[in-house]
Amino acid sequence: MNFQCKNCGGNMIFAPAKQKMYCPYCDGEDTERVAGNDSLTVCASCGGEVDPGEYKSSDKCPYCGNYLIFDKRVSDNYKPDSIIPFKLDKDMAVASMDKEFKKRLFAPISFLSEKSLESMKGAYVPFFLYDYLAESVYRGEGTKVRSWRSGDYTYTETSYYDVEREMHASFDNIPVDASFEMPDSTMDLMEPYDYTDLMSFDPKYLSGFFGEIYNDTADKFADRAKKKAADSAETLMKKSIGAYSSLKTVVDQTTLTDRKIDYALFPVWVYKYKYAGKDYNFYVNGQTGKVIGKTPVSKLKVVIYSIVSTLLFYGGIEAVLGIVEGVLK
Repeated sequence: MNFQCKNCGGNMIFAPAKQKMYCPYCDGEDTERVAGNDSLTVCASCGGEVDPGEYKSSDKCPYCGNYLIFDKRVSDNYKPDSIIPFKLDKDMAVASMDKEFKKRLFAPISFLSEKSLESMKGAYVPFFLYDYLAESVYRGEGTKVRSWRSGDYTYTETSYYDVEREMHASFDNIPVDASFEMPDSTMDLMEPYDYTDLMSFDPKYLSGFFGEIYNDTADKFADRAKKKAADSAETLMKKSIGAYSSLKTVVDQTTLTDRKIDYALFPVWVYKYKYAGKDYNFYVNGQTGKVIGKTPVSKLKVVIYSIVSTLLFYGGIEAVLGIVEGVLK
């Protein structure tokens, strides 16, 4: 399927800045109608052959440039329970990257050039959201030591404590990405998402973006979610214990009980940049603008910086301006 404008027939997309469906041809807003077919291999707009691959749920036709949503991959078992729509459009995502990296003097000149940014795309990444009930028990032996001086003597008092804690905690919507293509550690760093924007799934949010279905079943990704829940439970338990001079753990046990699993789509801008034969991948949270990635270093910029710094130190600004003038001639 795709979404056509009722006014002009153009391909409508979801515009993050407007939070509405938008027609880039006639500027219509929320004038969409569902059109097309439910084929996985034929474009709903022009009839051209498309390749959805194994996991794509939405794509861009290589022939007519219209955005497609594959009906069979947004329905039945593949229908997401919820979605966080994009709040940042491409310009906003680039602005977030520029703000993050503008202080990195040695980034290549082409890093955020218009040509390089042509490869940047917005993608909905599949996530499973896990709910757990945590039951934690802690038993330990703690000491508190205090010292004081009286006259010519220093006194030390050691107090011994039996430390016991029981904790019941509920963890909701622990996110784990369900995409083999996306690096797990990077997707973890994209957190936190603001769940106040989490809403029931509607395929219209996919129009204008690339989408993916989950790449395996929820149980295959559950270990990562359980570790997040267990680590959070441990942190909460430690905060409740307080400060001791020493603490010997006797029992430290957390039991997790599954409560619910939801399937959701989260927005991510992906920028793939190639420099000096090496690939550099950058990711921008499409809701919050958080940026993850490491910029390459331009050796030419480093050399120029070193030369200019040396000339400024030994010859002053006049020497630098002289060289610049000579280059310009």
